[in-house]
Amino acid sequence: MREPGFWWRPRPSLAARLLAPVGAAYGGLVLRRMARPGEAAAVPVICVGNASLGGAGKTPTALALAALLRDLGRRPAFLSRGYGGRLAGPVRVAPGRHDAASVGDEPLLLARAAPAVVARDRVAGAALCVAEGADVIVMDDGLQNPGLRKDWRLAVFDGAVGAGNGLAFPAGPLRAPLAAQWAHVDAVLVIGEGAPGDAVADAARERGLPVLRGRLRPDPAAAASLAGRPVLAFAGIGRPDKFFATLRALGAEVRDTRRFPDHHAYAAAEVATLVQAAARGGLALVTTEKDRVRLPADMPVAVLPVTLAVAEAAALRGRLAALCGIA
Repeated sequence: MREPGFWWRPRPSLAARLLAPVGAAYGGLVLRRMARPGEAAAVPVICVGNASLGGAGKTPTALALAALLRDLGRRPAFLSRGYGGRLAGPVRVAPGRHDAASVGDEPLLLARAAPAVVARDRVAGAALCVAEGADVIVMDDGLQNPGLRKDWRLAVFDGAVGAGNGLAFPAGPLRAPLAAQWAHVDAVLVIGEGAPGDAVADAARERGLPVLRGRLRPDPAAAASLAGRPVLAFAGIGRPDKFFATLRALGAEVRDTRRFPDHHAYAAAEVATLVQAAARGGLALVTTEKDRVRLPADMPVAVLPVTLAVAEAAALRGRLAALCGIA
């Protein structure tokens, strides 16, 4: 799905106001689901979720948490619904055997760092994580999913857009009114700068929630290889323009851009069109890591990996240690 631009305007547009009654009904259903207690897992469950639809940086956040947990001597496993994949699970992701069409794009990235399980039934997925040796579960998305009880719930926001126009889908980007979702959140992470993110951070602090600030850091070697290079950039993520802006900031000459919906399954004809357009213009193709796993392995395309840097890393490490019972 491609997000409408009016979602991210500070004040609701006419279209948003007309859709607001539908959004109120949708948000009410989500809140009723969130109120259900959920079933406890055998190990701590850390949920990295969104209050809104669209990408905010959940996957880099999950990877960063897993790295901290490994540093603490834990054995984390990732649990994902596997959005966009056909397998219901529970199944452990095997990058050499599974592809994005079977398990989704994000689990393939997660599985490079730690065991990753895809399961639409999160309780069954948590049991498989434990069976695979995990002593802590990092749940990628699922803040609104009621099946599994979460021991710590981290809501991730993009600082550039925050909570958008403040309305629930389809009138806005929120899955439910933010004021009501705060009761189901234990901490907030705002990635990147911007007044919308600052407003979310202020609202969280007013409710006594800890606020972390982070930034996505491009891989230095990949960034250096793209600096000064004429490129055709394309992305099928929540906010492609954010990726294009990152490329420009590191010095790439972005001559052409192509936007696709989040989790887009690239057809052969689309791949051929991209390759031909780049060849005609003498441009290098470049995309995100998440897009790369949805593309043919032999497609000539550069990738810009990113990692999350959290300003309050010591405090985050301490919170994770407490969750895992480490003194």
